[in-house]
Amino acid sequence: MKKIIVSFAIIAALIIGCKTSTKSNDAKNLTVTLEPKSNSTVTGTATFTEKNGKVTFTAKIAGLQPGVHAIHIHEKSDCSAADGSSAGGHWNPTFKKHGKWGTGEYHKGDIGNFTADANGNGTITLTTDEWAIGGDDETKNILGKGLIVHQGADDFTTQPTGDAGGRVACAGIIK
Repeated sequence: MKKIIVSFAIIAALIIGCKTSTKSNDAKNLTVTLEPKSNSTVTGTATFTEKNGKVTFTAKIAGLQPGVHAIHIHEKSDCSAADGSSAGGHWNPTFKKHGKWGTGEYHKGDIGNFTADANGNGTITLTTDEWAIGGDDETKNILGKGLIVHQGADDFTTQPTGDAGGRVACAGIIK
């Protein structure tokens, strides 16, 4: 009887241990590679990490003109056009006006602006509960969309694009 109780205790500890380690590894990760568009030399990567109902997005971009640039999620993961136009317009599943993330109305794809340094390198990070990597809620699911880096800054006003200029890099947000 003593052997059975000890064995049961060991099995229970293993099961509890497995459940605990599973919870710590429940993050979803996706990294996409930006490719140059519109005769630019812009490259980089963007990483999406979903954990505890929030997605953290980090993009590291090189080959830019120094200054402020916009980055948006667009409707399609299609980067086949030389100018990136095949990615469509901004991702806007809730049919809002274009604007600044977190202020008034904005598209779910209106990530915002970042600054490229004197060497043409820039980084941007955003964490939100308004996105998901997959899932049934199409107002949150970023899979199948495109990530676009623009030549200029988003003015957060001009409809529906923010007047951010040409598309200098594109990546499909796909697994």
